Amino acid sequence: MDGDTPLAIRYPWPEPPAPGEAIEVAEGVLWMRLPLPMALDHVNIYALDDGDGWTVIDTGISSNKTRRVWETLMAGPLGGKPVTRVVVTHHHPDHVGNAGWFQSEHGAELVTTRTAWLFSRMLQLDVQETWPQETLDYYRSAGMHPDVLAKRMTERPFNFCDTVYPMPLGFARIKQGSVIRMGGRDWDVHMGNGHAPEHATFWSRDDNLVITGDQILSSISPNLGVYVTEPLADPVAEWLEACERLQGLARPDHLALGGHKLPFTGLPLRMRQLIDNHHGALDRLQDYLDAPKTAAECFTPLFKRQIGEGEYGLALVEAVAHLNHLYHIGTVTRTRRADGAWEFQHKGLSHAGPDRNIGRGGRSGGIAQMLRVPREPRR
Repeated sequence: MDGDTPLAIRYPWPEPPAPGEAIEVAEGVLWMRLPLPMALDHVNIYALDDGDGWTVIDTGISSNKTRRVWETLMAGPLGGKPVTRVVVTHHHPDHVGNAGWFQSEHGAELVTTRTAWLFSRMLQLDVQETWPQETLDYYRSAGMHPDVLAKRMTERPFNFCDTVYPMPLGFARIKQGSVIRMGGRDWDVHMGNGHAPEHATFWSRDDNLVITGDQILSSISPNLGVYVTEPLADPVAEWLEACERLQGLARPDHLALGGHKLPFTGLPLRMRQLIDNHHGALDRLQDYLDAPKTAAECFTPLFKRQIGEGEYGLALVEAVAHLNHLYHIGTVTRTRRADGAWEFQHKGLSHAGPDRNIGRGGRSGGIAQMLRVPREPRR
């Protein structure tokens, strides 16, 4: 093992900050947490001291409970100084949820990527009181268990606006190659993808800090999901490309500040672990497809554990993502069953064409050209 590779991932702070409190992880940089009402029960947020005010990184979901925590933090660890700028790493509700509140109620500037802002505005305006037929068809195409689907159909769909505060017009754009001044440091902006499109990460020019958002996490893998909005998406390819690219920036001494779990050092090792874990999952999945299987039948090789009811939705969209990747690189075929579910099978074992309907009157069209993503040799 060469001298540039750390022997281990290390956690400088074994415990997170208590509710309403902060830990200073570097001069002028505070780490705080907000609660989430799910199995992953928290999101990390960061405040960077700009002298006359604070820049905060991400904002938690929109709820009265979360805003009460924010008020405690602003009166306590933030010392009553105003939050003058909000930087959002990506458009998911646990990160963008209170950005509009800071804009409307505190006069803060919103800084984010164009894609994150557009997605947030679009999804906030898309309110559905009943399940769209396209969504139900998508769940059936993924092989969702009929009992799970029937239960979902009795419930109101989740709407983005349920957990995202109304966002006023206007934001300041960051993009690949931008440089932003925060907390007395200049930060290079590098874009991730896969977990969310145009996901911003920030790499300090002045010390060893990296704000990774959800692109790179310390002890869990970011969810890579496919949804009804783009059912043939390949977020696995996008995430792998981004992480292979970002890995060239990573140093063993970098202190990675992620959107969940604990800050850590050993970033090159962690990135290699995450990349290899996805390649390993793809290898297991491909071996598993010796007979036709739907996405809902592929949890075992991907996750290697039992998936509970609360995890089922995220597991399903991640299974679709990995199957789509194998389909796009040409190693599996897919066949549409009479009930609408897509079944995938290892290409060498399938007698179907690359994209075929059974009982639906012929071919469905498929993809004109396969997307091939080069894979680096394992180290």
